[in-house]
Amino acid sequence: MTINSKRVVVVTGGASGIGLGISKLFAASGHPVAMLDMQEAALERESAALAAAGAKVLGLKTDVSDRGQVEAAYAAVRKTLGPIAIVIANAGISVSADFRTLSIEAWQRMIDVNLTGVFHTLQPAIADMADAKWGRIVTISSQAAQSGAQDRAHYAASKGGVIGLTRSLARELAPLGITVNTIPPSLVDTPLARAGEAAGQVPPLEVIAQMIPIQRPGTPEDIANACEFLCSDKASYITGQEINVNGGSWM
Repeated sequence: MTINSKRVVVVTGGASGIGLGISKLFAASGHPVAMLDMQEAALERESAALAAAGAKVLGLKTDVSDRGQVEAAYAAVRKTLGPIAIVIANAGISVSADFRTLSIEAWQRMIDVNLTGVFHTLQPAIADMADAKWGRIVTISSQAAQSGAQDRAHYAASKGGVIGLTRSLARELAPLGITVNTIPPSLVDTPLARAGEAAGQVPPLEVIAQMIPIQRPGTPEDIANACEFLCSDKASYITGQEINVNGGSWM
């Protein structure tokens, strides 16, 4: 992959699931990686494991819905790793709720993390990319925003906002040498998905997978591979796109 290994990568939600898969791949490719996550124990464990394997990695406990925390994390990233060149805005939450009884507080928390959190994640990083006349942004949205999702209207709405934000930024930032794309995953085998399965909130992932043309759940590595390509020089003419890494479940 033709990509400068010295470019600093920020991955939000980088200590578990899809985010961890992304963090691992970029670290293995030689990038300095900042992992931002709310899960302190996972953050410490996974960043230590990557560092022990020789990666240059920085773990920072960060709530992306809090602008002050994001800006403090970015100051630490710049001081320790250098200017930010690549941002993978992956952090998010997903909670089922009947729309008829959905509380205002639950709606607002979903928007605060999944949509406003992406705003907080991206806006303070753009100056570094503009200075370098090179930048890559990938947002992780969701197939729920494309197809709708029963009992998760607030989640689908928040991720739909991410797709709209991605397209708008792609137009606005292209003259600065920055590309902006989104990946809307479908079924991905993550600890969060398995926890939902164990709690009886969703059928077994292998059962759901039978409805997907490629009959298996996605993996964090599947998403990470697409992120790596989109952040490479080979993808310099790709911006404003939804890259559907979903096994064919949405076409």
